Amino acid sequence: MNSKTTRKLTYGLFVLTAHEDGKDNGCIINTAMQLTTTPNRVSIAVNKENHTHDMIMRTKKFTVSIISEDADFELFKHFGFQSGKDVDKFADFKDCKRGHNGLNYITKGTNGFISAWVQETVDLGTHTLFIGGVTDMEVLSEVPSVTYAYYQSDIKPKPQPKKSEKTVWRCVICSYEYEGETIPEDFVCPICKHTVEDFVKVE
Repeated sequence: MNSKTTRKLTYGLFVLTAHEDGKDNGCIINTAMQLTTTPNRVSIAVNKENHTHDMIMRTKKFTVSIISEDADFELFKHFGFQSGKDVDKFADFKDCKRGHNGLNYITKGTNGFISAWVQETVDLGTHTLFIGGVTDMEVLSEVPSVTYAYYQSDIKPKPQPKKSEKTVWRCVICSYEYEGETIPEDFVCPICKHTVEDFVKVE
């Protein structure tokens, strides 16, 4: 069985936001989809290690901002390469507005947003699947939605090879590098939370 087959699936990329006790947070996810139109329901899958995950579990509401092809890499760095447990991601972030549900949605580098109230959760082990009823949604632009493939080819900077005598393993998702002759089978990327299956040896 080839574990890389799942990379052939198509994915969008989204900024998922939450709000709790006067604090805002957000993270990058790649799993968001509409389930039904009547009633209008969407689902998202969120890694349990993300601070946004815990906020949604407690508040039962979320907003998904749909990233478009005119987004720059800074958006992904800001919401994907640092943790809301350590920094306030919205402290100096201006490209957002507060929706009717009290949560921020992203206004630059996105083409729409969908807000929802959590109706069901499914425990997926490392992730939780949240199923929500849509409470608000708007189109913000007609720029096409970014796909994971487009992000890899047109947005994410190409990594520069390191001059090192050590063996380097690079995450194909976020370019984090692990040094060592072998990479532990249970290693999880500290940045994007992907497993060793998404690491390749740097030649």
